[in-house]
Amino acid sequence: MQIGGVRFESPFLLAPLAGVSDSPFRRLAREQGAAGVYTEMVSADGLVRGQRATLAYCRFRPEERPIGIQLFGSDPGVMAEAAGRLGRLSDEERPDLIDVNVGCPVRKIVNRHAGAALLGNLPLLADIVRRMGAVSRVPVTAKIRLAWEDGSPAVVEVVRALEGAGARAVAIHARTRAEGFAGRAHWELIGAARRAVSIPVIGNGDVRTAEDAVRMLETTGCDGVMLGRAAFGDPWVFRRVRAFWERGERLPLPTAADRLEMGLRHLRMMVDEIGAERAAREMRKHAAWYVKGLPRSALVREQVNRTRSVDEMTSLLRRYRDELGAGPPRARERGGDR
Repeated sequence: MQIGGVRFESPFLLAPLAGVSDSPFRRLAREQGAAGVYTEMVSADGLVRGQRATLAYCRFRPEERPIGIQLFGSDPGVMAEAAGRLGRLSDEERPDLIDVNVGCPVRKIVNRHAGAALLGNLPLLADIVRRMGAVSRVPVTAKIRLAWEDGSPAVVEVVRALEGAGARAVAIHARTRAEGFAGRAHWELIGAARRAVSIPVIGNGDVRTAEDAVRMLETTGCDGVMLGRAAFGDPWVFRRVRAFWERGERLPLPTAADRLEMGLRHLRMMVDEIGAERAAREMRKHAAWYVKGLPRSALVREQVNRTRSVDEMTSLLRRYRDELGAGPPRARERGGDR
């Protein structure tokens, strides 16, 4: 797959995930086979104002490439200025893609006429993308939902408007804003959108397994598949998808030892990235995902949520690993679980 001049080694990408897809999470996904990643959504207003926290969302490491920074906002001038600022960054700091969030259903976003609200105002959406593309040094793409609700402009109309405005690719979460994450994703509408435009179309929604990902490619004709919640606590999902797509091989699910070792490693990466105090808070959700489905996981998740420090969480996860008899043989071979 190729978007503008950006080439991807496979069709399988990590979705932008608010509150989740920070640098450690993205690096683990890339390491396990994701062909590209996106930041969580970044405020164009905050970027233009130079807010420190907003700028931090835009930082990434070389091993994360290819990477897209996803912007949200509704003012064409501000969105264009944000795209221009990203384009003026150094070669090392500049992302490979800039993505426009046209799918977030959260009230505080749509009340600002951003995210999924843009689906109801195609002239404004087209103006935003056109003005961003005019100043951006990298391809501008968009991630959308099918529509605001039934009766709103249909997805084919939306993707045609985006292509006409200069978007270089469109990712489609195959539900309307009104559906949220409920019900079945309408994959057939991804196929209809793909047939309507010449730019790459990336499918998203209800892709939980390797078989799902390949089936989406085959049944919709889409160019790529974006995985989101399937990667929570399971970055190996990309390795499984790649193996099935490339060789028809069904790799085993990670063991309890694999999951708990990865959780401990993820925690260390978080400490290196944002410091121990923030890591202790931010890692709670990830730790809960790593233990999901394991014996007594409900109790362990409750205990994780009560931890107040990195040392507490590390001790808890190591103790749980040992109670399961899932010691770290690979770590021991390397000289210890440090």
